[in-house]
Amino acid sequence: MTPSENASRRPGYWSSWLQGNGSDTSSGGWRVDRSRPLLAAVLGLIAAALVAGGIWLLTLGGSPYYLLAGLAVGGSAYFVARGDRRGIWLYLLMLVATAVWALWESGGNGWGLQARLLAPAVLGLWVAAPWLRELGAKVTIPAAVVLIAAVAAWLYDANRTQDLPYGGSPTSAEGPVEWVHYGNDLGGSRYSRADQINAGNVAGLEKAWTYRTGVKMGLGFEATPLMVGDTLYLCTQNNIVIALDPETGQRRWQYDPKVNAPPGTVCRGVAYYKVPDAAGACAERIIFATTDARMMALDSRSGEVCTGFGNAGTIDLKKNMGEVRFGYYYVSSAPTIVNGIVVIGGWVMDNQEVGEPSGVIRGFNATDGKFAWAWDMDRPDFHGEPEEGQTYSRGTPNSWAPMSGDEALGLVYVPTGNSTPDYWGAHRSPNSEKYSSSVVALDSQTGQVRWHFQTVHHDLWDYDVPAQPTLIDLPIDGATVPALIQPTKQGQIYVLDRRTGTPLTEVVEKPVPQGPAAGDFLSPTQPFSVGMPSFDDTVLSEKLMWGATPLDQLWCRIRFKGARHDGPYTPPGVKPTVFYPGTLGGVDWGGVSIDPQRRLLVVNWNRVPIYMRLVPRAEAGDIQPTETGMVHMGDPTAQAGTPFAVLNEPFLSPLDMPCTQPPFGMIGVVDLDSRKLLWQKPLGTSADSGPMGFRSTLPLPMGVPNTGGTLSTGTGLIFIGATQERLIRAFDSRTGKLLWKAPLPTGGHATPMTYVSPRSGRQFIVIAAGGNASLRSPAEDYVIAYALPKAR
Repeated sequence: MTPSENASRRPGYWSSWLQGNGSDTSSGGWRVDRSRPLLAAVLGLIAAALVAGGIWLLTLGGSPYYLLAGLAVGGSAYFVARGDRRGIWLYLLMLVATAVWALWESGGNGWGLQARLLAPAVLGLWVAAPWLRELGAKVTIPAAVVLIAAVAAWLYDANRTQDLPYGGSPTSAEGPVEWVHYGNDLGGSRYSRADQINAGNVAGLEKAWTYRTGVKMGLGFEATPLMVGDTLYLCTQNNIVIALDPETGQRRWQYDPKVNAPPGTVCRGVAYYKVPDAAGACAERIIFATTDARMMALDSRSGEVCTGFGNAGTIDLKKNMGEVRFGYYYVSSAPTIVNGIVVIGGWVMDNQEVGEPSGVIRGFNATDGKFAWAWDMDRPDFHGEPEEGQTYSRGTPNSWAPMSGDEALGLVYVPTGNSTPDYWGAHRSPNSEKYSSSVVALDSQTGQVRWHFQTVHHDLWDYDVPAQPTLIDLPIDGATVPALIQPTKQGQIYVLDRRTGTPLTEVVEKPVPQGPAAGDFLSPTQPFSVGMPSFDDTVLSEKLMWGATPLDQLWCRIRFKGARHDGPYTPPGVKPTVFYPGTLGGVDWGGVSIDPQRRLLVVNWNRVPIYMRLVPRAEAGDIQPTETGMVHMGDPTAQAGTPFAVLNEPFLSPLDMPCTQPPFGMIGVVDLDSRKLLWQKPLGTSADSGPMGFRSTLPLPMGVPNTGGTLSTGTGLIFIGATQERLIRAFDSRTGKLLWKAPLPTGGHATPMTYVSPRSGRQFIVIAAGGNASLRSPAEDYVIAYALPKAR
């Protein structure tokens, strides 16, 4: 053994090596030397966690890496504590092995590499501090500058806006450009022919006006305003209806219905109706429903109640519903008016008990509010009101999402959910089974079912059809076919003939995982829309588990391996289940937008799974249905009347971040002619989110969870807020290039709209920015309008 080798193994070597030749007694050397016991302790704690977790993961059939890495880090801790140089060599050897393993297991995915390598590499800088001191500032500082510059360039490129030349518009915006329905047209396209703002000038958009409603409550401010004539109309979470000047944002009137609103309510919009051949008060009216289950009509000019509508201006939607507990039934989406009939559904509380309020769909005359018809699923051929002492059938699937209509066909298109509770369904009636999680075409004058298409059979995953059916005429085989596009939470997009419900793109029944909970059953197959891109059909695996560090990634792996996941439609059970996409989607209530000129379909979607377990009644104890209309995350919900309560929550790490690797939110465009995905990209950065709910302020382009929809314009632009990141963005629809972005005071979890002001001729983009409790976006009350600068 040489003298140098012998010296490297003496306990005092580390200290003397840090201090050069042993004569350096400066405070800098002393501080580094004193850090050695702390470093050893940190390495020891990490090693203990890796070894313990690694053994647990191995018993579940998982990767041996964490155990082996823990042993290596433990050895490094031992040598560091003794001041032995081999502590550095062993740690760096582990780091090299980790890099090889990470490349193999992640397939080179950048986020997969980050989870496996970043934290160990940063810790490695501390471990290798003696070497770095020896190399000196002449090497380490330039290396750090190069690394920082590379990261900054990557972030700049990922977040920068790009100017595009404006090549003209295939449309003309001559005449009034309004926004008359929730989705602009009755078919819910969320498309405007307005062409003043284009790819060449969108970067010049600036804030034109701001209005604050004064209401900060509920799940979030999700309203999309209407713009009719010279007035903007919107609703707050507690159903205050407000009319604004579209040029200035100044309030013209407001009406407060004084609702007793449950805590988690939303109001996504109101409806406009012009009474044929009428003049004077209430000839033009705003019809809206409330979160305490009323429907009302207001004069569009004055905001005064239309006393000739219903009972002195009000219709009681609880009539014939039987018992309705507080918060168990209300209307969250705008009414749909088709051929003079106001069609209304309602949201029903999830998962509390069997036999919750009916999901009945009803039609009322838009002029006088008189009852027209009902579609009660368990009495499909009876369209009247129940007899005295009777109620609409309880526990049937509801329809809480926006509806669409085709007045030429005389149809209203109803997206349905499923019977409560969501995760156990042996009690459901035959007609509830038939019509749940479907799009149903009803005759707008009679309520009779013309056709229906089911997107999930015997839905046990809360895969309600959440989004407005979107209508477009498509050229198919040389003919123009009236089509309906239905996005879903499971990421499937169905294209149907809206006359008959026949699929226009291929749909196949595929076998799905089996093994239902005791007493329940499963469909052996589910419908998959193979003729359209899927958003998305990822089968999760241990390799796809993610974390900010290897420790929380290990935790996620243990939890995943201890649960059941067999791909799409893995059924709920007493053993925990990871199902994906989760109940947020796929595509949620924001739906899709369509550019009918270019025949482009714009989709934004989520990639966050759900971790769920059925809790046997004996274990659940005396859990009762909620009396407040609210359920706290992490607590079981009752599912009273079934053998199981249920625990379900987003699949998150101990750092409160998704257990699956980014991106968590996406946006993309489908060419409806080729049915191919033109482009897709992560939507949003991590600037306003991070571990434990803290804002990271780092604009990492990881894609974040989003709720809210898109707006498409005649100049090929896409506008969207929606993300946890507090921005509104504009993209080029053909390329996906980011053309403009503007900060919002909180998350803009609503669908933007646009119009041309009749006073100035300027085009405005408007979005509600009110936050969203489930996405941890702070509650606010802003309505913000953007426009190009006024001509000087």
